[in-house]
Amino acid sequence: MAASWSYRAIIALTWWCITTTITQAIWLDLPDSGTKCVSEDIHNNVVVLADYALINNGEDSHLHPSATISVKVTSPYGNNLHHKENVTHGQFAFTTTESGNYLACFWADGNNRAGNRLSVSLDWRVGIAAKDWDAVAKKEKIEGVEFELTKLEGAVEAIHENLIYLKNREAEMRQVSEKTNARVAWFSIMSLGVCIGASVLQVWYLKRFFHKKKLI
Repeated sequence: MAASWSYRAIIALTWWCITTTITQAIWLDLPDSGTKCVSEDIHNNVVVLADYALINNGEDSHLHPSATISVKVTSPYGNNLHHKENVTHGQFAFTTTESGNYLACFWADGNNRAGNRLSVSLDWRVGIAAKDWDAVAKKEKIEGVEFELTKLEGAVEAIHENLIYLKNREAEMRQVSEKTNARVAWFSIMSLGVCIGASVLQVWYLKRFFHKKKLI
């Protein structure tokens, strides 16, 4: 019995260590004017789920009933994924179709009272952390250690896919860096050639000028 509980504790601890790396719960302090954004680099075909809510960051003030925010979520290529105005809370969910930085921006609406400091609580879940495991358990009819192992297997697969994505991104960045270095090298060679050519022409012109003036 003790061994079974120890085994469950190890699985639970491992699962917690994995999911904490792909779950982000943050607070964003909104400026009086302007926008506060948060971004996440996500690869293709990944489920993203987020909950956001307006909270009051002031110690002595209360959140005014008319205080609202606006939110806009865009893809790496600028496609609009979620856009709400005059809200106090909400949720957005989507499956990524592009690889890159996904941007979520928040700003205070004009009906916010001056001096009322606003913040947004954002619970951003990506990949395995956004999966509805209760529904999976009911569908597959699994529980206990088997259920924890299923979640752990899913987390390992997600990490493996993320590592492959990072490896591909590294290869792309290395290729871009190599192309840039090659272009810089060719530009340096061309610049050196132009300088040498200009020097030769200058010497030729001066010799020709001095010969005409019979100075040499």
